Amino acid sequence: MSDLPSIAIVSAPTDPSLEQLAEYLSDQSSRWSSVSDWPLDALQACAAAGVYRWFIEPHQGGVGWNTADQTRGYLRLAQADLTTTFVITQYMGAIRRIAGSGNQPLINRWLPSLLSGESFGTVGISHLTTSRQHLRKPVMSARQNDHGFILNGMAPWVTGVAHADVYVVGAAMDDGRELLAAVPRDSQGVQPGPGISLVALSASVTDRLEFDHVQIDESMLIAGPVQNVMQSGVGGRTGGLQTSTLAIGLARAAITFLSEETTRREELTAATRELTSEVDALESLLLLAVSGAADCDTADIRGKANRLVLRSTQAALTAAKGAGYVNGHPVGRWCQQALFFLVWSCPQAVSTAHLCELAGIES
Repeated sequence: MSDLPSIAIVSAPTDPSLEQLAEYLSDQSSRWSSVSDWPLDALQACAAAGVYRWFIEPHQGGVGWNTADQTRGYLRLAQADLTTTFVITQYMGAIRRIAGSGNQPLINRWLPSLLSGESFGTVGISHLTTSRQHLRKPVMSARQNDHGFILNGMAPWVTGVAHADVYVVGAAMDDGRELLAAVPRDSQGVQPGPGISLVALSASVTDRLEFDHVQIDESMLIAGPVQNVMQSGVGGRTGGLQTSTLAIGLARAAITFLSEETTRREELTAATRELTSEVDALESLLLLAVSGAADCDTADIRGKANRLVLRSTQAALTAAKGAGYVNGHPVGRWCQQALFFLVWSCPQAVSTAHLCELAGIES
């Protein structure tokens, strides 16, 4: 682990210390390439800058940034280092759900150490939203007993799985009700995977999380058992605008690279100007949507963000030429990372529209 620089608390998205943090993250980002490269230094830098407190209200130890400011923060972090920012979204998913649980003993146990970065938490809930929904039998089941609930099965896509101290997981009961619980890593029967080598973001250490007759009690419950527990309003959001935010942040990184290249290569000016105008407009639309200031179509924003991040990263690679195709160049890494948005919490309508577009079919 390298020595961390002195990083000031980021008090607002306009605070110069956010740029200082982003520059540090950008400088370190090339280090996070394989499953063995967990971005601990970057996560600790974010803790030192108070990033994890942006999303929580002051009465719970946070600073209570509004959704627009949270989005501005995520945009800048994603532009600097997508791997670390993706990990943070899952970390914040756990924090927000624990904070919003109303279960005070659970909040007292985990929230202070999660906000400070002393502990790390993550979520295993994709099987309740997008992954494995076609299966008749739930991949994670819950059965009630005298001591609470027994959890069996697995969560298929859990980020930071090998490094978490607590997992926020979802499970389904035979009667169709679902629950969310915060399960400590050291609970008997919890078996995290080591991390899967992916096309990109391998350092996020994403893998399956298996539960073998794991006993939980009421003190671990976040919500439920109820029908459609993900709609129960206990904090956190899946996919949607947050995913689009990270795509736009990555697109901004590629377009910034193009802008820097135009100072030496005039032939890039027209394309760079058009892409800059597009990312500026989409970012403005995103901020309107997260603020509730306009009735925006989330799927439309996601489709636009997906197309932009793919085109802008490929444009950057085209401009970088062979140098960008050498392993380790940031442009090549961005192109690989852009593919992630085709699979991460991607709504069926967006996937279908993209397939039609690739096939030259009007959807």
